[in-house]
Amino acid sequence: MERRKFLKLGTLFLISSSLYLPAFAVEMVSFKDMKRKAEVDVVYHADFPQEKRFKTMLRNITNHLSVYDFNPLKIHIVVVAHGAGAKFFLKDLKGTKWEKEPIDQKAIKAKLEELLQYGVEFYICGITVKRLKLREKLYDFVKIVPSGVGTVAHLQNIGYAYIKVQ
Repeated sequence: MERRKFLKLGTLFLISSSLYLPAFAVEMVSFKDMKRKAEVDVVYHADFPQEKRFKTMLRNITNHLSVYDFNPLKIHIVVVAHGAGAKFFLKDLKGTKWEKEPIDQKAIKAKLEELLQYGVEFYICGITVKRLKLREKLYDFVKIVPSGVGTVAHLQNIGYAYIKVQ
């Protein structure tokens, strides 16, 4: 095949396939992609529905980072959410089982984005996402994992400290 025809076909393929890409950029993360990244690696577990408790967890994460001078080489934090904890990572609650809950999503999103600057990663359970049809509602910076509890166990197994705010 001529080089020009090959390039044209390749370009057409790329253009046509991109038409079917979703309008959201949520990344999928497998267990094999999860690694230790700092001197101290920590997983915070969020499966609870209380907004006050979630905000307390975010404040604890900020305090935790401050002890290590917000240095991502010294500390790496991952938040794993599943079940009711997933609602704090949604652009809006319309059409979800939490639709009528008065959650301050603007304040939570601002805090999540602040924590992103320090390398904090946010993982959401793929089972929860699929069961509740949440994928299109997730913030773009959230990463989907195969299972929330499976991810918590995997991270602990590879050396992450476990914290759950009570």
